[in-house]
Amino acid sequence: MRVITIANQKGGVGKTTTAINLATALAAVGKRTLLIDLDPQGNASTGLGIDRADRDVSSYDVILEQASITRASVETAVPNLFIIPSTLDLLGVEMEIAGSSGRAYRLRDALHFHSVEDAHYDFVLIDCPPSLNLLTINAMAAADSILVPLQCEFFALEGLSQLLETVEQVRDTLNPSLHLHGIVLTMYDGRNNLAAQVVKDVRAYMGEHVYETIIPRNVRVSEAPSFGKPAILYDMKCSGSQAYIRLASEIIQRERQGRAAA
Repeated sequence: MRVITIANQKGGVGKTTTAINLATALAAVGKRTLLIDLDPQGNASTGLGIDRADRDVSSYDVILEQASITRASVETAVPNLFIIPSTLDLLGVEMEIAGSSGRAYRLRDALHFHSVEDAHYDFVLIDCPPSLNLLTINAMAAADSILVPLQCEFFALEGLSQLLETVEQVRDTLNPSLHLHGIVLTMYDGRNNLAAQVVKDVRAYMGEHVYETIIPRNVRVSEAPSFGKPAILYDMKCSGSQAYIRLASEIIQRERQGRAAA
């Protein structure tokens, strides 16, 4: 079971869209996948068609140690894809566990217990809130690696530096095995010269950490959540869906290379 946290403290970078469609693409190639929605807004849950009225058990209950991973998991319309949905209750979870020992390890412990009892997920993806709070720290402490969606805009590298500093701090204090899985460039518009320059700058700065796949701006990808579907189900042939399928292939390939090196 490989745990990948999808995080960026900036909002509007395609983080949840990446989480939904990457999880769908991994499931489509036969990888049993769990998506954990840790964002109080619950957009990943909505984007996979989980109605708010049906979220009786959520990631809030997992963090508060009131429900197991197995109990909180919900089957989606995508074969092999499960989700632990989010509710607005997560907004108050930081205050509820702030004084608890091991507060940064709540999610890690839940996943560890699950893997011991019933190891049947190939991938666990964690969709984080757009901030570096205790929920994001829990996600990083539980993960093998972190995937960073990065919008092709002027301030992209500035926000990336802050996030990488946080990853270093988590590695030093909470999770020595955490590493950067990769950076995926999102919302790319080939007609925009600035976007091309951002791609060039990020590749120069981060090198092989940047995936070859670039996610383009795509109307069909933007439409899909309003239908409660991943873009890959909504329109598999559109350029955005095809990009996420290629990204899933890259991630699987990097995992194989990592195992071979180990």
